[in-house]
Amino acid sequence: MVFGFAVTVAVAATLVALWSFVQSARNRLPDNPLLIALAALELLLVVQLVIGIVLLAGGDRPGSLATYLAYLIGCLVVLPVGAAWALAERSRSSTAVLGIACLAIPVMVLRLNEVWSGATA
Repeated sequence: MVFGFAVTVAVAATLVALWSFVQSARNRLPDNPLLIALAALELLLVVQLVIGIVLLAGGDRPGSLATYLAYLIGCLVVLPVGAAWALAERSRSSTAVLGIACLAIPVMVLRLNEVWSGATA
């Protein structure tokens, strides 16, 4: 994986998570600017997926291919599931759900990089 890009994704996800938690504390529902930020973050995750596939096609291999692919694809699923939940129940707590979903992204990206560098546990 490209470490600098992974850091960018993790920082962006953390910032959107903080924004979500501030909105939740202010008793705000998920609004369009927040949803646009989630979409931008999802776009970064799609780029990460493309980078991961290109690296695999180039012959590079992670420590555990199955684990690597699970994290690479799993990162893409977290935000849409969180957004679907938040839009189904538009409330203060749904804004917090978006923040929690965003906080899962840096953890998954960190693990993705660990697996890429050879950690299999």
